[in-house]
Amino acid sequence: MTKRLSELAALVPNARLLGTDAEITSIERDSRRVKEGALFVCISGAHVDAHSFIPSAARAGARAILTERETVDVPDGITVLHVANLQEALDVIVPYFYDYPARAMRVIGITGTNGKTTTSYLVRAILRHAGKRVGLIGTIQVMMEDEVFPTANTTPDVIVMQQLLSEMRARGMDAVVMEVSSHALDQGRVTGIEFDTAVFTNLTQDHLDYHKTMENYARAKARLFEYVSAQGTKVGKTAVLNADDAARETMRAHTHCPIISYGMENDADLMAKDVHLAQDGMELTLMYDGAQLAQLHIGITGLFNVYNVLAAVGVALAENVPTADIVEALRSFTGVPGRFELVREGQPFSVIVDYAHTPDGMENVLRTARAVTAGRIIAVFGCGGDRDRTKRPIMGRMAAELADIAILTSDNPRTEDPAAILDEVETGVLPVIGAKPYEKLVDRRTAIFHAVGTARAGDTVVILGKGHENYQILKDKTIHFDDRETAREAIRGL
Repeated sequence: MTKRLSELAALVPNARLLGTDAEITSIERDSRRVKEGALFVCISGAHVDAHSFIPSAARAGARAILTERETVDVPDGITVLHVANLQEALDVIVPYFYDYPARAMRVIGITGTNGKTTTSYLVRAILRHAGKRVGLIGTIQVMMEDEVFPTANTTPDVIVMQQLLSEMRARGMDAVVMEVSSHALDQGRVTGIEFDTAVFTNLTQDHLDYHKTMENYARAKARLFEYVSAQGTKVGKTAVLNADDAARETMRAHTHCPIISYGMENDADLMAKDVHLAQDGMELTLMYDGAQLAQLHIGITGLFNVYNVLAAVGVALAENVPTADIVEALRSFTGVPGRFELVREGQPFSVIVDYAHTPDGMENVLRTARAVTAGRIIAVFGCGGDRDRTKRPIMGRMAAELADIAILTSDNPRTEDPAAILDEVETGVLPVIGAKPYEKLVDRRTAIFHAVGTARAGDTVVILGKGHENYQILKDKTIHFDDRETAREAIRGL
C-alpha cells in the first residue's frame, strides 16, 4: 500500500511539507527496518535520538522523515514532514496509512492488572472452536492462527500495532484478541483501533512507578471502554466487566454501550456456581441471566481462573458464539505457558511456575496452591528492578504469611543491585515470618535448586514472577533463563 506525503500532511493541522511530495510505501521508527520508499519517524527518546540515524535511513531507501524539530539536516532528496506534536501526528497518520485494518476484523481488547493473558488465550480457543480465524497480540507472543511471532511488550507501539493488524487483515483473520496495557492506553498505542468487545479483569497495585496513584491507573484502564463505546463502522459493541472488583464503577462510568457483568460474589449477568478446585483442573456451573448455561470441567485451576473463564465466556456471548462451542472449547483447554504451569518429572511433590509479579497475583497463586496442597508451600520469588518499589515489602509480607518457607531471590534486577532489592523485600518478611524459615539467595538458579531440594512428598514449590519468560535482565546483559527448565533440571538431579 502507498500514500502520498501530501495526503498524510493533510491529516495533521499545521503540518508542513519541506521537499518533494513523495510516495510512501511504509512507516518505520527503527532505521534497521527501513526499506525503499519509507517514511522514517524521528523520535527523540530518553536514550536514543532517531535524528542521528537519518543518514542510515536515507541509505536504506527512506524517502522522507517525520519530525517535530524546527530544523533538521537531511541528505539531498529527503523530504521533511514537520508536525507540532509527533505522537498526535502518528495517532492519525499511521491508522490512515494502513487503511484502518481493525475495521475489517472483530477486535477484542482485554485490560486489567492480572488475568489478561489467560483470558486472551481462552477467548482465542473459543473463537477458533467456533470456526473463526484468530490473531492474538499479547504478553507472551503474537499469533496469527498457529503461526507464532515474538513480542517485546504487552501492547506494541502505534506503528508496529497497525503493521500487525494490517498483516492480520491480509492473512484473513476474522478476529483479533489483544491484551491492552495501561501504558498502551495512556500513551495512545491503540489509537485508531475500532474495538468491538472490551474486557475488564481486575485492578490491583502495579505500575505505580509510572501512574503514581491508583486513581490514575484506573483512569488509564478506563480509556479502553471509551474506545469500545465510540461510534464506529461496525455494530455490536459490548463491555465485559468484573462485578466483584471495586474498580468496576470507574469502568462503568466510562462505558456507553451494552454491558455483560460477571462474577461470583456480587449479582451479575454471568456467574459461576458450585466451584470445585483440584490441582489439575476445576469444575463449575455457568449461570447466565439466572439460568444454567453449562456445567464445565476445565484443565486449569484457581479462583482467579474462574474469573478468567467468566470473562472469556462473556466475550463469547458478546460475539454471539453458540453455547456448544463455548463449552467444548473450554473442556479441551489445557492452560497457558507460565500461568500456574505444573512441572512434572515424576517427583512426589508439585512444582508450579507462575508469572505472578504483583501482590494480588501472588496472593491468588499462593492461596490456590494452599487449597490443593497436603504438605508445605515453598515460595520462590523476587521483585523486578527499576519498577514499582512500593510493592516489594507487600510481596515479602504476602509470602511470609501464605507460604511455609519463603525463598527470596532475583527476578529481573535490571540496573539495580539485586541484593538491595531483596533487602527491601525482606522489610515485609521480618515482622510476620515468626519461626518459619526463609532465605535470601540472590542467584535465581541456586534458589530454585534449593527449593526443589527442600521439598518433601506432598509439598508444593511455587516459583513466581517470570512465568513464560526465558531470559533474565541483569545490569549489563540479558541471559537465557527459564524457570521451568531450571526446575526440571533440579528435579532430575535429586
